Amino acid sequence: MTALPVIIGFGGINPAGRSSLHHGYRRLVLDQIPAEDAQQTRASLAALMGLLHWRNGQWFDSQQQAVELNSYLSGIDLHLRDSTLIRKLESNLFDPERLLYHKKSTMQASAERPISFRMRRQHLPDNIPMGWLLSDAGDGMVDVEIPSSLDVLTENYRKAAVNSAGQLPSGFDPKALYASRNHPRGLQMTVFGASDAIQSLGIDWQTVLSHVPADQISVYAGSSMSQMDYEGNGGLLQARLLGKKVSSKQLALGFAEMPADFINAYVLGNLGTTGTNAAACATFLYNLKQGIRDIRSGTQRLVIVGTSEAPLTPEIMDGYHTMGALADDAALLALDAHLGATQADHRRACRPFGNNAGFTLGESAQFVILCDDSLAVELGAHIYGSVNDVFVNADGYKKSISSPGAGNYITMAKAMAATAAVIGEQGLQHRSYVQAHGTGTPQNRTTESHILDSLAATWGIKDWPVTALKAHLGHSLASASADQLIASLGVWHYGIIPGITTIDEIAEDVHHNHLDFVLKHQQIDKDTMDAALINAKGFGGNNATASVLSPAQTMRMLTRRHGLKKIQNWKSKNESVCELTQTYDQAAIRSSAAATYRFGENVLSGHELTIDRRQIKIPGFSKPISLADTSPYKDML
Repeated sequence: MTALPVIIGFGGINPAGRSSLHHGYRRLVLDQIPAEDAQQTRASLAALMGLLHWRNGQWFDSQQQAVELNSYLSGIDLHLRDSTLIRKLESNLFDPERLLYHKKSTMQASAERPISFRMRRQHLPDNIPMGWLLSDAGDGMVDVEIPSSLDVLTENYRKAAVNSAGQLPSGFDPKALYASRNHPRGLQMTVFGASDAIQSLGIDWQTVLSHVPADQISVYAGSSMSQMDYEGNGGLLQARLLGKKVSSKQLALGFAEMPADFINAYVLGNLGTTGTNAAACATFLYNLKQGIRDIRSGTQRLVIVGTSEAPLTPEIMDGYHTMGALADDAALLALDAHLGATQADHRRACRPFGNNAGFTLGESAQFVILCDDSLAVELGAHIYGSVNDVFVNADGYKKSISSPGAGNYITMAKAMAATAAVIGEQGLQHRSYVQAHGTGTPQNRTTESHILDSLAATWGIKDWPVTALKAHLGHSLASASADQLIASLGVWHYGIIPGITTIDEIAEDVHHNHLDFVLKHQQIDKDTMDAALINAKGFGGNNATASVLSPAQTMRMLTRRHGLKKIQNWKSKNESVCELTQTYDQAAIRSSAAATYRFGENVLSGHELTIDRRQIKIPGFSKPISLADTSPYKDML
């Protein structure tokens, strides 16, 4: 039997806050969920943002004043909302009012007056240009005269044209949670996000290792842009031109697969399969496809799939703006000119499927833990849903590398067929919905809507619900489809599809004969919404669509396969798992759940391994790695 990849844990961080226990999802629909859950999420956000501290059995605010929790949270509710999701760029990463750049110019000497200046001797060029006249000025200084011309770069500052972004909650600083040692921001987010996912499992990691051999755990995690801030590749490329030195870490920490490497080396001590796919905005789904392939083939029993993207740097934003892809302030203001707007509405910068002007960048690190269905039942793990399948197709010949093509028609059609194969055509027609890529660009609104509308017609769907999370979170590139997936898990928990609330109506050129674009948060029956289709369209022709099954549908399938007795046993074990998950959640809210970062702990050099022809025994792992294998080519031998 083919194993079913079951989602047993998830966690991370994005502009909505911490992902585990559905906190990030709750922020999207804060006014529609039960009051107690909303207060817990407010407390989680306040703790993340450094506004709330738990000490000696009492809550304190940022001024170290004791507070009563509910009244304090009510008082800062507006601040919590304004400091999350898409908003005006803040200056914690860089100052958008003062972006450094250099102008190149040539200074010309006259016949009567040469160019002259004084500088430190140590700052002289290594090779003195022809014509430079030097004279000692004392105290390590040199007078320089140039009779001809001198090329110079002058320091200048400009204001950013784009001032909207999906930023992590204001005041949240991932590097303050562990010994970050000048790590790039994407890796700081990785440590927090992976720790959040693993600790929220409700199952101690050593317990997992007692059930699974070390070589049957996979980690697929990375980024699409790599680590482009100064601590990573950004600094590697800039340092010498800025008159600084390249550090020994910048190249090493800049690799796109470094999130997986960090999880293996510093969070889990993993010895199993590892790596990442790099597929622009579809990166997470490419990694997810790799993960479910491992589980379905039986080569791996547990997989951690994730992405971490930190693209909010002046250079990346400049690049996308130069392409005409980002919604800048001038374009946003023009969109609302008919309303008499006098300034850009940064909160509504991303407007998928409405009248729009470009996408909005966001940062996010998200991680999902999957295992085969037998292991999930055996562990008493959470059943958040399951991944039916993921399909990946390229666009074929293209006029432009950035333009959309035919590939997404194929991935979506395959995902719809795979969904119908499990829940039936009636199920696809009436018990599924779409998490669209929905970037907020004029091109996306026409091309993606045509894909969805034409395929809905093919399958006889009349009013297919479609939503787009980037309206709230921005476009986190590699992590975009991870944001969509984790929000879908929240939909099944609370029965509310987050609406595209940044638009009042869909644009005239959007295809919607068979689609129902969800413009307001929409209540659904969570027990009968059996599937979600997660769509991603990536730069360069990287298309992917996932068919994800609800927890209710997953439980029906598990019951058929494993029988009522085993499911009853799972329910009994799951009670303690739920308790431990809740314990972690409260610890995280109270800032007493530290990020997992094990630098230099239990390092294996290889000499400690016990190896024979049948197996490898590893200290700290109860199950050995088997070397017994049969060739898949037996019929050819």
